[in-house]
Amino acid sequence: MSRRHLLSRLGWGSAALAASGLARAADPPAHPHTSIPKADEPASAPLPPSRPDGSYTPVRTLNGWTLPYKLVNGVKEFHLVAEEVEHEFAPGSVAKCWGYNGSTPGPTIEAVEGDRVRIYVTNRLGEPTTVHWHGILLPSGMDGVGGLSQRHIQPGETYVYEFSLRQHGSHMYHPHADEMTQIAMGMMGLFIVHPRQREAIDRDYAFLMHNWALHPGTSRPDPSVMQNFDLWTFNSKTFPAIEPLVARSGERVRVRVGNLSMWNHPIHMHGVRFEVTGGDGGRWPRAQWRREVTEIVGVGQVRDLEFVAVPGDWALHCHMSHHTMGPMGHEIPNAIGVDQSGVEDEIRKLLPGYMAMGKDGMSEHGGHVAMGMLPGPDNTLPMMTGEGPLGPLEMGGMFTLIKVRDDLAPGDYRDPGWYRSPAREQARRISSDPDFGSPVRRTVALTAPAEVLQADPHAAHRRHGG
Repeated sequence: MSRRHLLSRLGWGSAALAASGLARAADPPAHPHTSIPKADEPASAPLPPSRPDGSYTPVRTLNGWTLPYKLVNGVKEFHLVAEEVEHEFAPGSVAKCWGYNGSTPGPTIEAVEGDRVRIYVTNRLGEPTTVHWHGILLPSGMDGVGGLSQRHIQPGETYVYEFSLRQHGSHMYHPHADEMTQIAMGMMGLFIVHPRQREAIDRDYAFLMHNWALHPGTSRPDPSVMQNFDLWTFNSKTFPAIEPLVARSGERVRVRVGNLSMWNHPIHMHGVRFEVTGGDGGRWPRAQWRREVTEIVGVGQVRDLEFVAVPGDWALHCHMSHHTMGPMGHEIPNAIGVDQSGVEDEIRKLLPGYMAMGKDGMSEHGGHVAMGMLPGPDNTLPMMTGEGPLGPLEMGGMFTLIKVRDDLAPGDYRDPGWYRSPAREQARRISSDPDFGSPVRRTVALTAPAEVLQADPHAAHRRHGG
């Protein structure tokens, strides 16, 4: 055991905490290397006034919650507890994860530009931890990097962080101690700082993206996995357990998307062209806004997506196709196009109930699971799941819905059920004949240039006996 670790075990972490003063009302003495004024203010500028609560649209964290605070002598006090939590990714998959205050991700912290915040952090884990306030401008000693800017918070100890918020934007918090393990186990949360001026936002949603290695049949995430993950989540939930985003037609909606996973995610929204209006660095000047339908949110980034809601049920998902699926086998043989009927009979002699799948794709997988014909490993979700009003959705992972209705009351976040499109606006079947019509096809000869065959206007007539 190192001398530093031994001293920490003997109480130096707690002593340092006591020396710092749990309820001090001012920053530590100024230091030329830790004083970080707001970019557009001189160092001596007074703090902007804090607005009364209720003067901003509160953030709705998908499947999550906002951490309450106490106002003590003008300072907003929050309390985070790092601890093991029992978490359900979706019905049928429960794991022992790590998080804050009983959940993963931890509760969202909301405050206003100009507020002074005091955040207590109690460590109920079996190893040291810290909290880094990702993207927040603050004194170096409050930055939460274990061994660099602070001593580690030992098991059983409580530390306090205190700083003034001189910015606004969508931010995050997470450990900077045994980071690979602790983030992989679920320790993360959102830190939203509202601007001093009220924004024209009717509904404000937020979620964090993450990946998990919860191997089939197990109940604890594996932090040693770097790429081959089993679960892809919005706020530690997989579809269909992810809450929908609900809005009234014509409302302006913001979706704050944070990424603490180990992949970049192209987030795609159906039904609208959203505007990318800001993120970690706050709301951008309008001249910097850009219109997109897909936005890549890189690892460690947050992006704010805003749109005006239009009626319907619209998909919101990562466009990495395997990120919208549940647990899959890696490096398994590709069975597409392979007739497995004889092999299936032989394998059933050894494994009763075995079902060959994949000859024509994996749609049948979801159907067999839904019918109870294909039981999987214990505590493991199917690869595809979810039932919609018109059949299987065949989705999982990073997928949810934006549900917009004309008759929703302001502030009503209840799931309004499925959208029913007018008949004239509904895609419909007009034939069950695979030879329907006269489509133009391109044929490619092995030894000759490609040739485009012109449509024969009489082909369909001849095929149907005319």
